[in-house]
Amino acid sequence: MVSAAERAEEPAPRTATVPPAVRSSVWLVGRPASRTRRSEGSPAGLDRDRITAATVRLLDAEGLARFSMRRLAAELDVTAMSLYWYVDTKDDLLELALDSVYGEIAAPPEDAVWTERLRELAGAYRALLVRHVWASSLAGSFLNIGPHSVLFTRAVQDVIRATGLPLHQRTGALSAVFQFVYGFGTIEGDLRRRSAAAGVSQDEYFQQAMTAYRSEPSLKPVIDVSQDLMDARGGDTVEEMRERDFTFALDLLIAGIEAMRDR
Repeated sequence: MVSAAERAEEPAPRTATVPPAVRSSVWLVGRPASRTRRSEGSPAGLDRDRITAATVRLLDAEGLARFSMRRLAAELDVTAMSLYWYVDTKDDLLELALDSVYGEIAAPPEDAVWTERLRELAGAYRALLVRHVWASSLAGSFLNIGPHSVLFTRAVQDVIRATGLPLHQRTGALSAVFQFVYGFGTIEGDLRRRSAAAGVSQDEYFQQAMTAYRSEPSLKPVIDVSQDLMDARGGDTVEEMRERDFTFALDLLIAGIEAMRDR
């Protein structure tokens, strides 16, 4: 038999620890009906749509880094705690805001030629990323399964399906086009934001950057090699140069899709 003293010296049995559940998406978490509309104790005139719209305005005006529930509450003239009648976390609210701006992209007519539909969707996605600079960061953080995001995804898939590519090549084509647009729009939006923060135009910002490059001796070999490339780029302004680059890059991708389809 084991005595009480011996039992006391034995290590305590290990208890299984269950890791906390990961909150993957606001769209996968059910909320009681009373929490999505005004209830007793919640401010009059406040609802999830109004909160989401105010979030988008605040993110556009001040950026993602400065956004907080307290700042949003001040914008809406309510207490920060009152916002939690409608969302459980700040991330939930950011995810709602992201999905709402996807609603700005209209699906092109299904009877249009697929190349034109692709150009229209690519251009609209680029414009969204430039208009809402914060969206590119959030798009890489969340699952993007809200209703507006799903409609955009469906429109993209419909266009890629219409290309005539074999089934196993379609995801690659989708990635080639829309990851290119994501990167292009993210950089374009960031340049606009930096220029505005510096209080100069994009052209002035670009000229200042080029002057800084040329004044650095270690960068001279790179500048010398790329000067002809920059001269041949075309366009008198940053906007014109960027538009030429985007249009030609998209043409290259479309030509590649057509070539692979015809193989």
